[in-house]
Amino acid sequence: MRAATVVPGQPDQARVDDVADPAESDGALLVDGLLVGVCGTDYEIAHEGYGWVPEGHDRLVLFHESMGRVVQAPAGSGFTAGDSVVGIVRRPCPQRCRPCAHREWDFCATGDYTERGIKQRDGYGSQRWRVEPDFAVKLDPALGTLGVLTEPTSVVAKAWDQVDRIGQRAYTEPSTVLVTGAGPIGLLAALIGVQRGMQVHVLDRMADGRKPDLVRQLGATYHSGSVGDLALRPDIVIECTGFGALVVDVLQHTGRNAITCLTGISGGSATVQLGADALNKELVLDNDVVFGSVNANRHHYELAATALAAADRDWLAQLVTRTVPLEQWTEALAKKPDDVKVVVDLQA
Repeated sequence: MRAATVVPGQPDQARVDDVADPAESDGALLVDGLLVGVCGTDYEIAHEGYGWVPEGHDRLVLFHESMGRVVQAPAGSGFTAGDSVVGIVRRPCPQRCRPCAHREWDFCATGDYTERGIKQRDGYGSQRWRVEPDFAVKLDPALGTLGVLTEPTSVVAKAWDQVDRIGQRAYTEPSTVLVTGAGPIGLLAALIGVQRGMQVHVLDRMADGRKPDLVRQLGATYHSGSVGDLALRPDIVIECTGFGALVVDVLQHTGRNAITCLTGISGGSATVQLGADALNKELVLDNDVVFGSVNANRHHYELAATALAAADRDWLAQLVTRTVPLEQWTEALAKKPDDVKVVVDLQA
């Protein structure tokens, strides 16, 4: 079978290879890989050297955002042939630290977890793959190929789940959310906010085009420019850009008792001058909470699958702006101006 493979940090080595069929030891479910989603992490692995190949291998099968169809499933697994599924990315550490032992491997305390397509495990970028039933999530068949959006949705489903948990600290009624960034993560965060009945505002640098239209179609409000220009003091912020200057700006323009979740990772080395004492004073006196969130566990994938099943299919379909066949998968790493989510068709 064919698979997208890389040597981390060597973009000239990114290619399609013939690889062996997946071993049964990889998992009891045999799955036809249909689509994979492309994100910044895949670019960082191929071009910048992030990522680790499996032990004893010299190449990594790429991609962690999956969608496939079950070919074989053992009795009692909860799956049958023909089911649409996604594979979970992270696996718990061998020490089974306290979070991993409680199925919250996204909070692994040792750092010895592994991840499909990222860290010491081959990814889902092959025409067939295997997965353990505990690490597969069944999708609503009506979603079709839009199930490829499940993994990025799980990231923001976790963010919202953590906001809920933190919100239990006080008797507050948050109603206004600001999402910074209108990429796929930001748009999916806005989707969940709208589904919760909140007043959703999305801030991005694009003044017009596809992204503002997608926000407005959700019934949310789109803004371009700076946070300081907004007549808005949000109760909740889901920050999806990882741009350090914007993060600092956001923290100075939230409402009282605000909760800010940081989901983006800063890729640069820019420095920002700020009044640290004034910012500290504001965070303390306003009872604000700022926290980071990465990865997701099974519960968040299930929340994501539910959110996608409830979403408007026509709106979701507009998020997938480009589909690249497997044999040309490296083209998917070159981002185009109007891209939202690019996917690779593993069977084309």
